[in-house]
Amino acid sequence: MAEKARDPRPYNAKKRPSTTEPGQCYGEWVSWRRGDTQEACDGHIGVAEESKISVPDGWKEQPFTKEDNPKGLLEESSFATLFPMYREAYLKECWPLVQKALSEHFVKAELDLIEGSMTVTSTKKTFDPYIIIRARDLIKLLARSVPFEQAVRILEDDVACEIVKIGSMVTKKERFIKRRQRLLGPKGSTLKALELLTKCYIMVQGNTVSAVGPYSGLKEVRRIVLDTMNNIHPIYNIKALMIKRELAKDPELRNQSWDRFLPKFRQKNLSKRKEPKKKRIKKEYTPFPPPQLPSKMDKEIESGEYFLKESQRRKKKLEDIKTREAEALVRRQEKRNQAFIPPEEKSYEPKEVATSSKLDVNAIKEKVKKAKSKKLGAPPEEVKQKVVDSDKKKKKKKT
Repeated sequence: MAEKARDPRPYNAKKRPSTTEPGQCYGEWVSWRRGDTQEACDGHIGVAEESKISVPDGWKEQPFTKEDNPKGLLEESSFATLFPMYREAYLKECWPLVQKALSEHFVKAELDLIEGSMTVTSTKKTFDPYIIIRARDLIKLLARSVPFEQAVRILEDDVACEIVKIGSMVTKKERFIKRRQRLLGPKGSTLKALELLTKCYIMVQGNTVSAVGPYSGLKEVRRIVLDTMNNIHPIYNIKALMIKRELAKDPELRNQSWDRFLPKFRQKNLSKRKEPKKKRIKKEYTPFPPPQLPSKMDKEIESGEYFLKESQRRKKKLEDIKTREAEALVRRQEKRNQAFIPPEEKSYEPKEVATSSKLDVNAIKEKVKKAKSKKLGAPPEEVKQKVVDSDKKKKKKKT
């Protein structure tokens, strides 16, 4: 028998599923069994590309009903959570509504005000195995100050919740409060913008941020909250979300990369480390150790104090104290006497005025005559002459 032609490319066993038949293709890759020809698979590549499943817009999964699990559950499950004291009054009011909402899914709810806890328990009539997890999330949201109207949405199939812990992300309390305030924005404007873009309800309370909404929105909310606590302002993420919202409307760009449209923000580290006042200069390295400093005994031997008696040492110490006191007294006295020492006055030297011995008598007489001829407040002669000339010109024009 003639041998079958084989493909020169190496056989890749990892890409071949166990159910692959000769000539069968899966997606973008082609798997050949030993002995199969490449031509056998070439015809199936186009079929595999066309048979890709695409989810239509607005498609929703069918709800889980009692018909899917008519016999119910065999075992009972329960979850409990504590709540703070300031939520006690609100939980008292809304607890009948909580019990009514959970009773539709055959889940029991208990409120213990003495212990300060909420408990949810599944029963034998409970048909949905995942409803107990949603009930657990419901009491968690109620404990984190989320109102009942928003928390009860978690029981729906296409709604989930996310509780982000932000208390341990920032060490300093003042810095933590400032960054948490950025999520709220002035008069809650930033939080409102995030809710509109992500279609989620967001509640900032204490050391946690609670969000209720669709899965895609919760992913964005978590990323924005973590970025904000890591010192990235939420306005940058809001701008990117607005651009993505517009790009999603275009069907041609839906399956393309949006990196070229999104803004790229570089974080500028403007805070520089303050230089110390005293800069330590490194000394040159020497293999020899530094010389040993003289001890107290060595200093006493050098000064001769070591060989003195105890009485002589005391006498010398008293003399040293008296000399130091006398020097300090002299310094204080000099400092006080400085206030009584007059400052040095600058010597005054009058300026020499050049006075001529001869006076011009004729010039003085002419000045006196001009002063007598002038009336008080009268204009000078030059102005008078200009007025007379202007009057003459006007008369000539009239004639």
